Amino acid sequence: MVTQSAASTSHPSELAQPVNKTAHEFDKTTLDALLARRFFFAPAFEIYGGVAGLYDYGPTGSALQANVLDAWRKHYIIEEDMLELDTTIMTLSEVLKTSGHVDKFADWMVKDVQTGEIFRADHLVEAVIEARLKGDKEARGVKEEPVVEEDDKKKKKKKNVKSVAIKLEDGVVAEYESLLAQIDNYTGPELGELVRKHNIRNPATGNELSEPVEFNLMFESNIGPTGQIKGYLRPETAQGHFVNFARLLEFNNGKVPFASAQIGRSFRNEIAPRQGLLRVREFTMAEIEHYVDPLDKRHARFNEVKDVKLTLLPKDVQSEGRTETTQMTVGDAVAQKIVDNETLGYFLGRTQLFLEKIGIDPTRTRCRQHMANEMAHYAADCWDFEIQSSYGWIECVGCADRSAYDLTVHSVRTKQPLRVQQKLDQPRKVEKLDVHFDAKKFGMTFKKDATMIKETLLGLEKDKLQCIKDELVNGTSSVKCADGKSYDITSDLVKIEPITVTEYMREFTPNVIEPSFGIGRILYSLLEHSYWAREQDKARGVLSLPSVVAPIKCLIVTISQDAELRAKIHEISRKMRRIGIASRVDDSSASIGKKYARNDELGTPFGCTVDFATLQKGTITLRERDSTSQLIGQVDDVISVVDQLVKGTIDWQGASAKLEVYSGVQDVEE
Repeated sequence: MVTQSAASTSHPSELAQPVNKTAHEFDKTTLDALLARRFFFAPAFEIYGGVAGLYDYGPTGSALQANVLDAWRKHYIIEEDMLELDTTIMTLSEVLKTSGHVDKFADWMVKDVQTGEIFRADHLVEAVIEARLKGDKEARGVKEEPVVEEDDKKKKKKKNVKSVAIKLEDGVVAEYESLLAQIDNYTGPELGELVRKHNIRNPATGNELSEPVEFNLMFESNIGPTGQIKGYLRPETAQGHFVNFARLLEFNNGKVPFASAQIGRSFRNEIAPRQGLLRVREFTMAEIEHYVDPLDKRHARFNEVKDVKLTLLPKDVQSEGRTETTQMTVGDAVAQKIVDNETLGYFLGRTQLFLEKIGIDPTRTRCRQHMANEMAHYAADCWDFEIQSSYGWIECVGCADRSAYDLTVHSVRTKQPLRVQQKLDQPRKVEKLDVHFDAKKFGMTFKKDATMIKETLLGLEKDKLQCIKDELVNGTSSVKCADGKSYDITSDLVKIEPITVTEYMREFTPNVIEPSFGIGRILYSLLEHSYWAREQDKARGVLSLPSVVAPIKCLIVTISQDAELRAKIHEISRKMRRIGIASRVDDSSASIGKKYARNDELGTPFGCTVDFATLQKGTITLRERDSTSQLIGQVDDVISVVDQLVKGTIDWQGASAKLEVYSGVQDVEE
């Protein structure tokens, strides 16, 4: 008899048609329902009411995250030959005091003066101003294009702050647009001034707001049975690298440049967690610390990325109240000093390639440079990779030049030499600056802080000492120390004089280039970028996840409940799993179309169908998720092709050269 493979639910001629992924507008509500129904992730402790900012990953979400991290390890740690670490999440308070986190790691919050409801100040100002601009457009009858509506930073808050159709004066509109372009650049007092100037209130109650106050984002903890050791849950993994620098340097035979890398959990006590995985209190980070000679920030592999195109939003454009971006190659950006140095540019290029590899839409990414007020206290230059989603532009990766800050402050605090020594081929005469102290006066002036200030001055590089020397000509200079405070020194306390010395060794503190990845944010952006609905049925959602990150690589189904066929699909699954292919058997009584549809929702890129021809001829069909096109071949040949597809050594066109195109019918005897 003639048995039609159940995978041929579409006519063969239809399979050659191009896939239309934009037939339906993106529907976030439908995607959210899918992610919840298929347990990609869910609120933690949900049956107890949940806790804001904490999420659990289900089977699909866990596998997706693991695959993203595996791709990250291969792209960076393996390919770049980095030194991998796994450091403790419990961090001594002294470490974070030295790094500046105890004093600096904070956001500004405001309270409703009547109800006590708390808001993050910059987010609230932004949401209210956006709502007013939207109301102005509604009053003027201006219809927003969908992309413009999504080109805000916090679309979810936009729903919470209702727009009212009221026209604004032209000057006010321009002022508001400029304000939004610089929203990340305002200090706490400046945010307070904006709240007063623009009469920003609690959108729900209309009540006045308090002045902004700083809120430290770290979770405090006590170590030991009596709590005698104060600590914090780490807000980043970076400090674990720096306190182990001496060991890493020794492991690398005392040579720079080199990089250390770490994947691990971090914790931030967010003021108002929202936006699902985008703003949470516990999250996975993947961070790299690349140590370079401060006099040579070139990168040996820079030529490999110099032609990678980036979409740049430099700080000077933002400071002018504009948001226009510029497309530029990495090479041009570094040559024009828009990006500070080759190593920083190299990691921007590598990050763009990584995001594209895992499925992020390159047309919806941009690199935004930090402005002066938002620049971290340690950073010489910093760029954020922002990804556009239904929530707007969200920071997902930060690439910062941390200069020598971290190693310097930890060295001063612990009196450990976190420096590199290089033997010179020939001795050389070097002009240096020698620091002399009036010991008695210095000690009387600074008392218990005198030793720390001395060590800070003695540990400074020549250029920074020269700045202090020049300032002392006018009587006073300010020195920032490991405790985060600045101390004024005067010319009667300190003398800085040039001297000539003969060097046989060169000693320096490395600078650090740090790419830092928020994995949860990347994962959610990937899900949005991958989601679409089939043209013929809006309810048939598909996640077009690349096979490298897809939780399940291959679905295996049978056309009937025949015992031999059911045994065969489990046998094929075992074969696939032995060679590392994550396969899933669906031996339920549902129709083939239903089985494929519900696995398209999981992002499963390939599917194998077993029918009676499998028993008689040893053949199975192979289906590709997006196009639904099918190939046919012997079982072992198909498994081999799936293995190559999953590893990325061939694409679907390459698979078509190895297997026959499936016509839709086979002549078999049942």
